Formats: sequence, structure tokens, C-alpha cells
Amino acid sequence: MKKKTNVRYLTELALLMGVVLIMAYTPLGYLRTPWGVEVTFIVIPVAVGSLILGPAAGAFLGLVFGLTSFAQCFGTSPLGVIMLAENPIGTFFCCVVNRVVVGAVPGLIYLGLKRFEKLRTPGLALCCFLTPALNTVLYIAGNWLIFQDTWLNVAVATYGYEGGGGLSLLGFMMALVAVNGLAEAVSCLVLGTAICKALEKTVHRNEVRTAA
Repeated sequence: MKKKTNVRYLTELALLMGVVLIMAYTPLGYLRTPWGVEVTFIVIPVAVGSLILGPAAGAFLGLVFGLTSFAQCFGTSPLGVIMLAENPIGTFFCCVVNRVVVGAVPGLIYLGLKRFEKLRTPGLALCCFLTPALNTVLYIAGNWLIFQDTWLNVAVATYGYEGGGGLSLLGFMMALVAVNGLAEAVSCLVLGTAICKALEKTVHRNEVRTAA
């Protein structure tokens, strides 16, 4: 039984990893906006993996997501190219390490919430919403801490920001991605929750009954 469970776990993890890679290298994963900031939908399979397969699976899928994001810094992403040239280690941290955290934390939270039957569905919705929100906050916070000077130069040249940095720059950066972050959070809330509920009622129904 344990071997069968392990095979299913690895199969599902591999399928979700495939979805992440397909979305990362096709237009399915990103919606490019006129102001140069991308809306990413790759957080959806990361959230599903974290909530259904557990935080370790979420961390792995976040790692895959982060590595594809880091790969874009070698020519695909204009801002990523600038970041990589200035601080490769900082760029790796913002792109990869943050995404591992993004994948693990919602799964850890849901482990606690799903112990209470009445909190299972609200917990799924909350954690699906939290995954892209956390991704946005950590990415912007990392950029603000490591690449303030870079953002000041880019913002002044491209977006017309004329502030003096510090918390005002952080506020500007968060405002710049506010619409994008909300779109990601809502899409993951709707699609991610629906997918997780469907998996719990079909493939993982026995685990749900046992927990209940």
C-alpha cells in the first residue's frame, strides 16, 4: 500500500512539474502587460501541489518555478538581465529561494487547517489566495532589499518615479504590481481551489475521509 502511495505521489508530482515547465515556456504561464510587469499563472500548479501533496512537494515545485524564472534572466526578461548583471547571487535569491518558500508555506498552513473539517474548504481557498500573494510580496521585498538602486534607475527612466528610495520606493514597487498581484491571487483562488477540491473528491478521497 505504501509503495502504491509513493508511486502515485511521484506520478502526481511529475505531472505538476510538467505543467509548471509547460506554462513557463509557453504563453500559458505569463500574461505580459503594457507596463512591462508580467502576470504569472505558474503559481496555480505550485499551490495545488503544496496543498494536495504537502509542503515538501510545494517547495520542490516552487524550486522548479524559480529555476525557470532565473533562466529568463539570461535573455528573456529585460529586468532580469539587468539584475543578473548587477548581482547574480541576489538575482538567484529573488527568483529561486523565494519561490521555494512560496511553495512550502501554504502547504504548512493547510496541514494545520485541514485537521478541522469545517476549515478544509476555507483553508484551501485561503492558501490558494495566499500562494500568489506571498509570491508577489516576497519577490518585491527581495528586489527592494537587494536592488534598490537598480529599481530607482529603471523606475525613473521607464515608469516616471522620482522619489528618493526607502519605503516610498517599496510602496511604489508594490503599487506597480498591485493589479497584477490581485489578478494572480484571484485566478489562483478560483482555479486552484476548484482543482484541489476536485482532487480531494476523486484521487485523494480516502485521505480526506481518514482525516475527517
